[in-house]
Amino acid sequence: MDHKRELTSVDLAALEGELAGYEGAKLDKAYLYPEDDLVRLKLRDFDRGRVEFLIEVGDVKRAHVADQSHVPDAPGRPPDFAMMLRNRLSGADLVRVEQFEFDRIIELEFDREDASTTIVAELFGDGNVAVLDEYGEVIDCLETVRLKSRTVAPGTPYEFPSARFNPMTVDYDGFVARIKESDADLVRTLATQLNFGGLYGEELCTRAGIDYNVAVDDLDESDFERLYELIDEMGTRLREGNVDPRVYYETLDDGDGAGNGESGDDPDRRRVDVTPIPLSEYEGLYSESFTEFNSALDDYFFNFQREEEVEGGETQRPDFEVEIEKQKRIIQQQEQAIEDFEADAEVEREKAELLYANYDLVDDVLSTVRAAREDDVSWDDIEAKFDEGADRGIAAAEAVVSLDGSEGTVTLDIGGTRVTVDAFTGVEKNADELYKEAKRIEEKKEGALAAIENTREDLEAVKERRDEWEADDGEDEVAEDEGEDEPTDWLSMQSIPTRSTERWYEQFRWFHTSDGFLVIGGRDADDNEELVQKYLEGGDKFFHAQAHGGPVTVLKATGPSEPSKKVDFPQSSLDQAAQFAVSYSSVWKDGKFAGDVYMVDPDQVSKTPESGEYLEKGGFAIRGDRTYFESTPVGVAVGITCDDETRVIGGPSEAIEGQAATSITVEPGQFAQNDIAKRLYREFKERFADETFVRKVASPDQIQEFLPPGGSRMSED
Repeated sequence: MDHKRELTSVDLAALEGELAGYEGAKLDKAYLYPEDDLVRLKLRDFDRGRVEFLIEVGDVKRAHVADQSHVPDAPGRPPDFAMMLRNRLSGADLVRVEQFEFDRIIELEFDREDASTTIVAELFGDGNVAVLDEYGEVIDCLETVRLKSRTVAPGTPYEFPSARFNPMTVDYDGFVARIKESDADLVRTLATQLNFGGLYGEELCTRAGIDYNVAVDDLDESDFERLYELIDEMGTRLREGNVDPRVYYETLDDGDGAGNGESGDDPDRRRVDVTPIPLSEYEGLYSESFTEFNSALDDYFFNFQREEEVEGGETQRPDFEVEIEKQKRIIQQQEQAIEDFEADAEVEREKAELLYANYDLVDDVLSTVRAAREDDVSWDDIEAKFDEGADRGIAAAEAVVSLDGSEGTVTLDIGGTRVTVDAFTGVEKNADELYKEAKRIEEKKEGALAAIENTREDLEAVKERRDEWEADDGEDEVAEDEGEDEPTDWLSMQSIPTRSTERWYEQFRWFHTSDGFLVIGGRDADDNEELVQKYLEGGDKFFHAQAHGGPVTVLKATGPSEPSKKVDFPQSSLDQAAQFAVSYSSVWKDGKFAGDVYMVDPDQVSKTPESGEYLEKGGFAIRGDRTYFESTPVGVAVGITCDDETRVIGGPSEAIEGQAATSITVEPGQFAQNDIAKRLYREFKERFADETFVRKVASPDQIQEFLPPGGSRMSED
C-alpha cells in the first residue's frame, strides 16, 4: 500500500475548522526551505504560546500545525521569498483560514495596520504558494504559472482555478442532477464528478451499501437519498469540527507472523494514511486515534518521511537532477515573463507617443465626439457620421475603428496600431494614462526580477546539497561528479543524442569566456545599434577594435532581464573579449594577425556626436579615458559541444577549446567563408564516429556563422 503524499479536499475541509481556532495568533517569523518547497510560519498565540505552521508543496503536499520538535532547523541565509514574508507579515494577525470551494487550496489571511496579506497554498498539481496583497495581486510566488486557463505571476491578479463542484453544500436536487450527468459507474462519478477522490468515493459506496461498479442509470431514489444523507452528515461533522482523526498503519509481512503488536511504534508496521474520520475501507488496518486532526497530520507526515528515507538499511539519494531541471524551467518561465512585461510596457509607451505624434488628428476625433454628445447625439449616430466622413476621405474619420458608448471610448487606427482612448478627456490625459500603464507593467517586471533572483538562489542551493551529498557518499559517483572519472569519449560514440535550447543572444555573434561570462557582438550596423541601445547595461564592458569596420562587442555582467551590477571581471575574460573584437573586425579581413582594441564603460558610449560631427548608422561617440589592449592577436576556434547541449560554438581558442568536445582553430587565410566552412565540416565528420550527429548540429551554414569576415584557413594548413 502506498504512502499518502497529498492532502485531499476532505482533509482540507476538516482542517479549515481546526485552523480557524488559531485566528488572532501573530506571525513572528517566516522561513523557506527551497529544497523541499516548504514554507514555515512561526506564530505566537495568546493561549498556546509558540505555534509552528508548515506548508509543503513539493513531492509531498501538506498544510498543518506541527509540534516544535518536528520542524526543521532554520536555514542559514533566508531567501528573498522568506524575507518578503517577514517584511509584510511580521507582527501581523491571522484573521482568516479558508478552503477555496471544495478544492485543494487553503488561504491564510493576515492583517497589519499597514497592509493585508493573503497566503494561498495550492496543494495540487506541481504545488505552489502565492502571496497576495489586499487587492488580490500576486506579490511573489514559488512557481510562475502561465496557462491558457489561469495565470499566477508576480504583478498580476491571482487567478483561482475554475471552481470545483462542492458536494458538501449542494442541495439534494443539485446533487442528484450532478450524478445523473455522468455516464460512468458510481464510484468513478463520486471520485471525479463530485470531487471526492477514489478513497472517499469507495467509502461512500461502502457506507451506503451500494456496489462500487453500479451504473449511475441503475440507481433509484433510495440510493440517492442514502448517499446524500451520508455526504450531508460528513459535511456537517467536518464543519463543526466533530472529527475522530486516525493514522493508519500497514503491517509489513516478513513471513514469520511479525507485526501483530498493539503499538503504533511497532517496527513491523508503517504509516500509510491519515484521515479526519475513521474509514470503513480501512477497517482491517491498525489505526492510532488523535484528538486533533492537526496532531494526526503532524505525526503522519513527520514519521512517514523518516520511514521513507530508509529502505533496505540505506538512505535513498534524493533526485537532485529532477529538482535542478525544475528550477531551470522556472527560471526560463520567469525570464519569458520579464520579456513579456518589457514588450507590453513598450507597446503602451508607443501608443502614447503615437497620440502626441498625431495630436491634431486625435484631438479632432475627440472634440467631434464630445460636441456630439453635448447635443445628445446617440453613439450609433456619431459612428455613422464617422463612417460617412471616412467614405469622403476625411483623415480623422478614417482613423476611427469603433466607438463604445458603454465605456465612453473611441478606438483609433494610427499607423496600423490600434489605440483606445477616453472620448471625454484630452490627448494629453489619454497619453498620460498610457504612460502610467507602461509604468505599472514595469513595476510588475521588478517583482519578477526579484523572483528570478530567488529562484537562482534556490537552484544553487540544490546544487550545493547535491555536491554535499555526493562528497559524503564516498562511492564512484563522487569521482564522476568531481570530474575524476575518465571524460566521455564523444568522438568514438556511435550515437550521440542531440539537445539544444534557443537562446536570446544567438541573433548576434557570441561566445562564453573560459570564466563563464557571455560576450556578444554585432554582425552589422543594425546589430551594433541594437546592442548599445538595448543590451548594454551598467556593469558591462564595451569593446571595439581601433580599426574601422569592427563589431560592437559587449562583455555582459548580467542577463538582459536582470538588474545591472558591477562585476570584477577576470583578466582572462577581458583578454578574450578583446580578441573577439579584433578577430571579427576588418583586421582579419585585411589579412593581419593583430590589432589594437579599446575598452570603456557603458556610460562613456553615446549616440550624440560632438558639435559639427556626424555619426553614421552603427557608429557611436566615445567620451573619456579608454583602456587599450595593444597588439591583440586575432584568433578564432570553431568547435562542437556535446555536454549539456549539442551545438556549434565559436570564438577565441582559449575559451572554445575548454568547452567543446573537439575544436578547430582558424587564422586569416586564402579560403572564402563558404569554402572554409565546408572544409571544417568535412574535418568534423572525420573526427566523429557518429557522422549523422555532425550533419544534425554542424552544417556548413551553422559553422560559417562563427567565422570572421574575409578569408581564413585552418591553422594547421
